[in-house]
Amino acid sequence: MAPEKASQVILETINLDAEQYRLGKTKVFFRAGVLGQMEELRDERLGKIVTWMQSWVRGYLSRKEFKRLQEQRLALQVCQRNLRKYLKLRTWPWYKLWQKVKPLLNVTRIEDEIAKLEEKAAKAQEAYEREAKAKKELEGLYSKLLAEKTELLSSLEGEKGSLSEVQERANKLQAQKSDLESQLSETQDRLSQEEDARNQLMQQKKKLEQEISGYKKDIEDLELNLQKSEQDKATKDHQIRNLNDEIAHQDELINKLNKEKKLSGENSQRVSEELQAAEDKVNHLNKVKAKLEQTLDELEDSLEREKKLRGDVEKSKRKVEGDLKLTQEAVADLERNKKELEQTIQRKDKEISSLTAKLEDEQSVVGKLQKQIKELQARIEELEEEVEAERQARAKAEKQRADLARELEELGERLEEAGGATSAQIELNKKREAELAKLRRDLEESNIQHESTLANLRKKHNDAVSEMGEQIDQLNKLKAKAEKEKAAYFGELNDLRASVDHLANEKAAVEKVSKQLQQQLNDVQGKLDETNRTLNDFDAAKKKLSIENSDLLRQLEEAESQVSQLSKIKVSLTTQLEDTKRLADEEGRERATLLGKFRNLEHDLDNIREQVEEEAEAKADIQRQLSKANAEAQLWRQKYESEGVAKSEELEEAKRKLQARLAEAEETIESLNQKVVALEKTKQRLATEVEDLQIEVDRANAIANAAEKKQKAFDKIIGEWKLKVDDLAAELDASQKECRNYSTELFRLKGAYEEGQEQLEAVRRENKNLADEVKDLLDQIGEGGRNIHEIEKARKRLEAEKDELQAALEEAEAALEQEENKVLRSQLELSQVRQEIDRRIQEKEEEFENTRKNHQRALDSMQASLEAEAKGKAEALRMKKKLEADINELEIALDHANKANAEAQKTIKRYQQQLKDTQTALEEEQRARDEAREQLGISERRANALQNELEESRTLLEQADRARRQAEQELGDAHEQLNDLSAQNSSLSAAKRKLETELQTLHSDLDELLNEAKNSEEKAKKAMVDAARLADELRAEQDHAQTQEKLRKALETQIKDLQVRLDEAEANALKGGKKLIQKLEQRVRELENELDGEQRRHADAQKNLRKSERRIKELSFQAEEDRKNHERMQDLVDKLQQKIKTYKRQIEEAEEIAALNLAKFRKAQQELEEAEERADLAEQAIAKFRAKGRGGSVARGGSPAPPRQRPQMDGLTFPPRFDLAPDEI
Repeated sequence: MAPEKASQVILETINLDAEQYRLGKTKVFFRAGVLGQMEELRDERLGKIVTWMQSWVRGYLSRKEFKRLQEQRLALQVCQRNLRKYLKLRTWPWYKLWQKVKPLLNVTRIEDEIAKLEEKAAKAQEAYEREAKAKKELEGLYSKLLAEKTELLSSLEGEKGSLSEVQERANKLQAQKSDLESQLSETQDRLSQEEDARNQLMQQKKKLEQEISGYKKDIEDLELNLQKSEQDKATKDHQIRNLNDEIAHQDELINKLNKEKKLSGENSQRVSEELQAAEDKVNHLNKVKAKLEQTLDELEDSLEREKKLRGDVEKSKRKVEGDLKLTQEAVADLERNKKELEQTIQRKDKEISSLTAKLEDEQSVVGKLQKQIKELQARIEELEEEVEAERQARAKAEKQRADLARELEELGERLEEAGGATSAQIELNKKREAELAKLRRDLEESNIQHESTLANLRKKHNDAVSEMGEQIDQLNKLKAKAEKEKAAYFGELNDLRASVDHLANEKAAVEKVSKQLQQQLNDVQGKLDETNRTLNDFDAAKKKLSIENSDLLRQLEEAESQVSQLSKIKVSLTTQLEDTKRLADEEGRERATLLGKFRNLEHDLDNIREQVEEEAEAKADIQRQLSKANAEAQLWRQKYESEGVAKSEELEEAKRKLQARLAEAEETIESLNQKVVALEKTKQRLATEVEDLQIEVDRANAIANAAEKKQKAFDKIIGEWKLKVDDLAAELDASQKECRNYSTELFRLKGAYEEGQEQLEAVRRENKNLADEVKDLLDQIGEGGRNIHEIEKARKRLEAEKDELQAALEEAEAALEQEENKVLRSQLELSQVRQEIDRRIQEKEEEFENTRKNHQRALDSMQASLEAEAKGKAEALRMKKKLEADINELEIALDHANKANAEAQKTIKRYQQQLKDTQTALEEEQRARDEAREQLGISERRANALQNELEESRTLLEQADRARRQAEQELGDAHEQLNDLSAQNSSLSAAKRKLETELQTLHSDLDELLNEAKNSEEKAKKAMVDAARLADELRAEQDHAQTQEKLRKALETQIKDLQVRLDEAEANALKGGKKLIQKLEQRVRELENELDGEQRRHADAQKNLRKSERRIKELSFQAEEDRKNHERMQDLVDKLQQKIKTYKRQIEEAEEIAALNLAKFRKAQQELEEAEERADLAEQAIAKFRAKGRGGSVARGGSPAPPRQRPQMDGLTFPPRFDLAPDEI
């Protein structure tokens, strides 16, 4: 089952939501918090298993303890009972008397004597049984010896006449022996040559092992780099997707802003129409101007004072503008630094992408080399096993040869001793002449038995001939089969050569394709350079925009709160555009920072929307004021027309006031129109720039999509080549497997040949023994020449049988020679294949070395930009070196493999525990971060609510201010109104200074964040303390938010009261309006101070949140590194287990070979023992028949002896047989 399917089944069985994870090729990616849930499930299951095991163990121990207590209880009862009996008996007089008499009594020792007697009786019984058994064995042996004696006598009588025939046969067998000895010497020379070849192979194997170890190290380095590059690639892809989403979101925002722009244009058009109507009214009022000139003189003084105040405001405004310029320059410097960092990140991303492509190419090459190395290792191990088996077989053959030579010498010594004993037998024969008649009768009986044994021997001889014929047929079949296999092997070898040539052609094609892809990569690099140049142009345009923005801000600050809010919207839009450009350019930023910026942008967007809404409300208020002023002007005109000249003086005063108001309104309207026109122009320019940027972004996306398509096509081509390489590797494995089968078959044929050689040596030794016996028989039966004709017939028959056997033996030897020639040819072909494979491996190694050098040069060029990653790699390299040292130790000392495996398991458990601890800590940090974010959102919402309430209070304050102005105009308190306005301007300037100080503090915070980014490794240990402090601050923030909520409710009640009071103030403006306005202004200042404090606390909370997020990132990175180390350790354990399995399999195969050799040795030993027994029996029978024959020759001195039948030999010793079964061949 595939790993991906297995992972899918496991995740489905635990009922995990499909949205909580994603399956990769080699990994499973979980969402935040899911891994903790899985850990909890695993902990629950392990807890259940452990509790069940503990309960079972406790039950077992309790049962065992209960059983022991029961036995102890019984023993205690017995001891207590005996003690009670003893305490009762020790005071009894008879017991004391018995204690004194007991040593004198023999009754107590009767049991000891009985035991001794029983022991003696048992020993006597055993001796009797041994004697009886020995007697039975001797009787059986005696009967067996008598039977063998009779058989030997009969065979001796039958073989006395076949001396010359047997002698000739022995001479021929001696010649065959010399030939076979010469063949044996040749095979020994050939074996020595094979031993030299084996030594050369061993040296080559050692060299290959050294090269393989170096390749393994290089491969592990490349795998580590490849894993890191793949992880970087995955993060970049994810960041690109997030950036695309962000761009789409920004497009939506731009569309919304365009819609709002259209609405603002319509509103401005409507305002212009209303202004045209107001101009008409003003023209009508100009006619009344002459009558109101006196009022203008009175208002000139107030106008001069107002101009002075305005001059002061202009001075403060210039100061603020200078500070704003400084801050803008600082922001421009920060943006320039940011762009430089972005360029470096882009350059690194390009280098990483090129390195990933190179690593993929080298990985494919490394995979091929690994497969070839594994195949060569397997082949070397098989050759070593074959050589070791041949060495063992050779040693065993040498040992058997020495044993047989020693046995042959012992048999020769026994025959010499038997020849010495014949002289004594001659003297004994003289004394036994009286037994001659009895022996003649025995000879007649033996002749009858001889005929029966002769028939049996003929039958056995015919069976042996048929068996030899079958064996010859089997050898012929094997020969034909070997020829067929040889032809098939040659065909496969040709196919392999063709496949190797095809591989070379494919390699050339792959190199050509790689060059084309490299050229395409260079083209894409040039396009990327062009895009960078365009981005630089965009940066210059952005600087121009920033300068124009500063001018617009200078103009917008001259207006009231409405125009300032519009300027804020414009600044926020420009910052959004800059953020959009930066997000489009940045592809190397981390995911967490992007998410944080995304949330910040959403928050800014909400603020901007709120500001736009407030601006629209302020605009509506202005329009209402304008309509109200028009209505008042109409009312005054109607009053003037109705009341006429009667109230001319009052109308003159009202005229002056209205003239002043109209002049102010005209000035404000003109300034607003100018500002609106300027804002329209800036909006149009920004819209065009946004459209241009959108076009550039689309072009960059098109280029990126084209590059991705090319990359996918290249990956597809690489996959096809990998499939082809895998097929060729499978074919090569099949051919090597067949070659191994041929080598095993050759080894079996060699074993069969050696067994045949051993059997032939045994037959030769038996023939030699028979020749010696025949020589002795010739001395004994010199007088038995009467049966020469029959002996001549038997000799011819035996010669014919011998010729047939000789022909069969020659055919077998020819077949063996052919098989040996086949084996030699196959070995030569195999050596050629090995040389070809070695040559191609050398070529691959050279290619790999070239690619490795290129890769090294690329790494050297990247070293300057990767210094920040060196610290993280150092720990990984240290662990890697440690693991490599462990691997080398394990490979050198295989006896300690179990111990190293146990240590690896312990380290894995420790790493798992550490990983679990880090994961729990990470989950706690994530939960704390989520809680902090929730609390932050609540505080932000509350701050927004407070801001809205503050704005509402400001609007109410403005309404009250307008009512106060009206009341003062009606009362003529213009001076007090101006003083109030100056106080308000001073408060606004103070608020502006506060905002500037906060902006400076934000810049300082930004510098601190940059410094903290550099020192993040040192502050990682303090993250837990910061998190606790953040929790405390969040609690304080919650308490403060609750107090703010209470204050808001109190403010609502106060606002209601103020509304009532304002209604009363409109009626009674002369009484308490001034005091109420002062109280409201004081309250507004207090609320602004509280808002400033709340914003500072919010900024601190944001800082702490960023710190905690950085800590979470570091912990997640450390957890990922621990997981990688755990995976590497697991791979190492799997490799070691695989090696242990291979060694076990090799040991089992060696044991099987040893068992086969042991069975063959036992069989040969058994045959040798049987031959020795038959030789002893034959010697005894020959000695007896010599004695009888010599006694008979002495008795026949005067009369001729009756004719005797020719003796025959036992079928168990002659003729020779090849005991080779077909299954053994």
